Amino acid sequence: MASNLLFYFAVLRYFLEYQWFIDFSLYSTIIYLFTEGYYCLVDAQNEINIGVLWCLMTVIFSIKILFTMMKHYFRSEEGGERSVCLTFAFFFMLIAMIVMIIREEYLEFGLEPGINSICHNLDILLKQQGWQLSVPFIKLGFKIALVALCSFLGACLTFPGLRLAQTHLDALKMAADRPMLQLLLHASFLPPVIVVVLWIRPITRDFLLNAPMGKDTVQLMSHSTYNTFRLWIIVILCLLRLSLTRFHLQAYLGIASRWVEQMKREAGRISMLEIQRKISRIFCYLTVVALQYLAPIIFTLHCVLLLKSMGDYSWGLFPEPVGFTPVVEPSTAPPIASSEEEEDSEDVQIAVEQIIGALGAFRNIFSSIFFRGLFGFLTWWVSVCQIVTSLFGLYFHQYLGAS
Repeated sequence: MASNLLFYFAVLRYFLEYQWFIDFSLYSTIIYLFTEGYYCLVDAQNEINIGVLWCLMTVIFSIKILFTMMKHYFRSEEGGERSVCLTFAFFFMLIAMIVMIIREEYLEFGLEPGINSICHNLDILLKQQGWQLSVPFIKLGFKIALVALCSFLGACLTFPGLRLAQTHLDALKMAADRPMLQLLLHASFLPPVIVVVLWIRPITRDFLLNAPMGKDTVQLMSHSTYNTFRLWIIVILCLLRLSLTRFHLQAYLGIASRWVEQMKREAGRISMLEIQRKISRIFCYLTVVALQYLAPIIFTLHCVLLLKSMGDYSWGLFPEPVGFTPVVEPSTAPPIASSEEEEDSEDVQIAVEQIIGALGAFRNIFSSIFFRGLFGFLTWWVSVCQIVTSLFGLYFHQYLGAS
């Protein structure tokens, strides 16, 4: 067993990162499901939702993994990978700047109400300290930071999107005699498009809330029902993509047989060592391809989980959503104890009250309206990046790559 692990560490690129990231994401999801089930059964409004912290760390580590793989391409001196990353970074920056000026009537992220709520809460807090807040400066700074984050995420998701297009085409060729599998593969390629459409208000929310029925309009669902429906749709689409991971990775490994057939048709002699070197490169980068496929899915899934919990949405399984920030309750009379025990208990109580007070102040500034806009926008933006890069990858591999 130890020799096998040493072999994987020495041969497979980013194997340790892959193993650690998948394990952490799995544990994070299990903890979140456990806490959600706990809050369904127990009224725990005064407790900290530890699942939110785990999901937040998973989102951060997903970005770190994507950035690590982008650095691998960016440091390459051959093949033009650095130019591709920079080109897509500036292209996504332009798209993000355009998205920032679209009104909420068309893209319903809720960023503008979220920024207004932060400015209002900060204004109240700073006025208590005798300071003055510049609201336009705060709004401009937040939007500039968000555009920079969008450009960074777009650059990180460039090669995962290009790789997804290649493995999708190869998987369709492998499943040529299995129509049901081809249908699932096509369905797994469409989730980013569906996610993007879910936040376009005239197409989805307005249509479902006021569906035309002859001369009259019929309300198919309420606003809260639509929010729950959108959460479940994204979770189901992420699970669909996760279920087809094996077929995409097998399609990537199938590149080896095509390379062998191509080398057989080439003129001249090719040494066996050269063939082995080319085939081993495919195996060595298997974990990289797995991370490129799984990291955007895990990022989207945990953004949706954070959107539900920190945005005070509901899964529709219980009536009232539970917040993640505790409320400070008046302390009860402590039992009679010795002086040392009283001092220790007082220190612990003071520390707990300080932590709870800090979390309460954080929640007072960053309200659920802000988190709805932020995590809704991040979920939408990752899908936009995947659509752009995967469509470009389809065009490249079908036309430019074959020429």
